[in-house]
Amino acid sequence: MLMIGIAGTELEDRERDLLHADAVSGLVLFARNYRCRTQLQDLIADLRGTRTDAGFVIAVDQEGGTVQRFRGDGFTRLPPLAALGALYDRDPQRARALAEEHAWVMASELRTVDVDISFAPVLDLARGSRVIGSRALHADPGVVADLADAYVRGMHLAGMAVTLKHFPGHGSVAGDTHVETASDPRPLQSIRARDMRPFVECIGLGVEAVMMAHVIYPCVDTVPASQSPVWIGSILREELGFDGLVFSDDISMHGAGHDGHLGERVQAHLAAGCDLVLACQPEAVAPALSAVSTLGARPCPADRLITLRGTVAGTWDALVDNPQRDTFISRLGVLDSEADLS
Repeated sequence: MLMIGIAGTELEDRERDLLHADAVSGLVLFARNYRCRTQLQDLIADLRGTRTDAGFVIAVDQEGGTVQRFRGDGFTRLPPLAALGALYDRDPQRARALAEEHAWVMASELRTVDVDISFAPVLDLARGSRVIGSRALHADPGVVADLADAYVRGMHLAGMAVTLKHFPGHGSVAGDTHVETASDPRPLQSIRARDMRPFVECIGLGVEAVMMAHVIYPCVDTVPASQSPVWIGSILREELGFDGLVFSDDISMHGAGHDGHLGERVQAHLAAGCDLVLACQPEAVAPALSAVSTLGARPCPADRLITLRGTVAGTWDALVDNPQRDTFISRLGVLDSEADLS
């Protein structure tokens, strides 16, 4: 039920002890955990040796652009998703092809180092959010849905499960939920017609997970969507028929509930229907574990977690020798220069 973070590039003894807790379902890696590819592979091998159960999930945010945790030492510099949207306005067919290739390169590289998932793709609309910015594919929900279809296909071809984020849509909200409370005053009908559309269409593709937004939509509920049984239970589960795993965003973010203790936030997310709660900051892990112990919540079942585990993992050398990867990287390399992101 918890996805936790660690402090550095090696496991500390106290972190190893925390990883043995039944409530810990996986780990989220960050730039602070990466020095080079060899070190990363050693760290992941240590993690796998510490948690040998098949349901333990290792995740990262490797979207491209401003959000790419592993850079250098062979990892491809991935253009921001906005570059795909800018290309779509001129050449939709080529943009769809590059969206699939962007996803395949990202996911294939991560799978060779035994990372299961990247929290991708971002389906938020490019409608003024400061924190989303160039992470969004486009302002038009139809374009986002079309490109996301190709992106999902590329991730699946590389053996990676898909996580759509941030439901029901963060792109039309200016506020940055990392540091402030963000609210979207629009009625549900407007959100459904625009921001939710890419999610609705991609859920139909058989995606494995959805990450919730820490945004409050007061016309629907008074709490952030990540803590809302209305958004998670009534709309995402019942109305849209989503039966995959639901992630919270990081509970250390301001938008996760700045008025509540970390433990209270964890309990609120689980009670609302989140399957996996992200405690990404090392200092948040102990309070989160204490909260789930007090709550008496049962761990996320292994047969559900296994749906997030990666497949089709070759070696790094084999991937580097793959001429298809060279072709894809070459095409992605000119994407930034062609895109007008101003």
